[in-house]
Amino acid sequence: MTKSKNISAIGLDIKKSEALAEQLNILLANFQVYYQNTRGLHWNIKGKHFFELHVKFEEIYNDLQLKIDAVAERILTLGFTPLHTFSDYLKKASIKEGKNITDGTASVQLIIDSLGTIIQIERSILIQADALGDEGTLTLLTDFITQQEKEIWMYSAWLKN
Repeated sequence: MTKSKNISAIGLDIKKSEALAEQLNILLANFQVYYQNTRGLHWNIKGKHFFELHVKFEEIYNDLQLKIDAVAERILTLGFTPLHTFSDYLKKASIKEGKNITDGTASVQLIIDSLGTIIQIERSILIQADALGDEGTLTLLTDFITQQEKEIWMYSAWLKN
């Protein structure tokens, strides 16, 4: 079987893979801003929920490290370069920096809002990956979304008092 010059080593259309990698880089940028926001929440949380939220934010950013690495490696697997500078992340991300947030309620709301933004991006990428026949990206993001939807439910329940 002769390999087409338009097909990558993993059997995907190169041009469509490039467009997908661009969207994955947007997801990566949002994950990176979300990660840094969560580090800031962990460091700066105050008040009666300090102990539970301090630990929870550490769990979140540790999980985000794994997701960030997985997305970057998926971009590389597709044959492209992941973004790797904070200036690029800030240009591409729709999640804004959360600066000096110390309140538990505001912190958890930032987590919920960030997850909502990320899930929207992931769902858009799923459509693109499905059209390309990219099972690797589909599986990766489907697993992410399943976890993130549950997290939104749990953090929303926490906010209800």
